Amino acid sequence: MIEINQKEIKTAGIIGANGYTGSELVRLLVFHPHVSLSFLYSRSNPGTKISDLYPDLTAVCEMVLTDQPQEVDILFLCLPHKESQNWLIQNPLKNETLVIDLGNDFRLNGNFGNRNFIYGLPEINKKKLLGARSIANPGCFATAIQLALLPLAQKGLLNEVFTTGITGSTGAGQSLQASTHFTWRNDNVSAYKTLTHQHVDEILQQLVSFNTNEITLNFVPWRGDFARGIFTSSTVKTEVELSEIYQLFENFYADEPFVKVSEKAIDLKQVVNTNRCVIQIEKSGNVAVIHSAIDNLLKGASGQAVQNMNIAMNWEENLGLNLKPVAF
Repeated sequence: MIEINQKEIKTAGIIGANGYTGSELVRLLVFHPHVSLSFLYSRSNPGTKISDLYPDLTAVCEMVLTDQPQEVDILFLCLPHKESQNWLIQNPLKNETLVIDLGNDFRLNGNFGNRNFIYGLPEINKKKLLGARSIANPGCFATAIQLALLPLAQKGLLNEVFTTGITGSTGAGQSLQASTHFTWRNDNVSAYKTLTHQHVDEILQQLVSFNTNEITLNFVPWRGDFARGIFTSSTVKTEVELSEIYQLFENFYADEPFVKVSEKAIDLKQVVNTNRCVIQIEKSGNVAVIHSAIDNLLKGASGQAVQNMNIAMNWEENLGLNLKPVAF
């Protein structure tokens, strides 16, 4: 049993706690040994118990949502895209407050007032994240695709990349829309934002900092008929042997607790309800395909946010994230 010094307990608040990523953070943080949840902020449901919105939190967290934020050590922003910056303008924070933004406001340009948001993909920015006070959490597709391509980018092996990826309905957020209704989503698959997805610029920004060649990413995302998870397949041309590619990946992720490189076929159930990414590589002739799978709400959002918090606070990286997948 881990003994925790009470001086190590930090207060945390969640802005937008009523959404999917916000409620997922609640599930993680109520069991985190170093965190005490101080408030759950919601503009749409103040005065409502979080467990009334998410019955699975009954007897786990009975906190009442509020529209009055408090001063805390750690603040998570789980707002719709483009709203985090406005919230910070309207609610100035102390410089020492750790802010982790799960939106996309600061992923491409991290400068905001006296804050400089560090891009929070731990597998490439761990040293910068240590002690950081402003972190831009990566997008879900961006996380899955980058982890599949970074070892190749490091060796300058990327030129033109063709990626397809399928995501669960939770990736669209909680607000109802035609494409998230059960009657539409069930037994159905469709492409969306073909070649224009907002995560493409985010992915390229990171990859080009590693790769010596110009990179073109042709990305076709798909809506899947399941609730959570992302599975991507990235196709590249390379003369490097499959065994050498596997060695590149093994070396790149040797010290990363949440990335597993597998020589066996991978599937979504290996990662759903975990903060893990699993990767498999196949090759025929000079064409290689790198498959990657993550849970879009955990490694693609809230789990990665907790991982970033742990690193920034100099805690064990896997604290609060030892989760088991749902096998059946």
